[in-house]
Amino acid sequence: MSVLGKRLIKSAKEARAIARGEIDPSLYKASVPRKIDVKALRTKLRMTQEQFAARYNLNVARVRDWEQGRSQPDGAVRAYLTVIEQEPGAVERALRAG
Repeated sequence: MSVLGKRLIKSAKEARAIARGEIDPSLYKASVPRKIDVKALRTKLRMTQEQFAARYNLNVARVRDWEQGRSQPDGAVRAYLTVIEQEPGAVERALRAG
């Protein structure tokens, strides 16, 4: 089993334990960066703005706004971009499966 697969199973077991009241959910905290350099992420993935937006189901105009500093992604989008940065293949597989 892949490292990602093992991590997903572990996370699912922890989520189940939280739902059953066996683990205090306050012990877990997601860390979402306050700022994300979208251009650096996109460049690292070797994609144009259009390719990046299409691949990850983002609005290309918003990608341009983020890269040019006209706006910043909100918390949920920053979390999504963080996952893309850490596990782009997993995101792509999940989006293809949907």
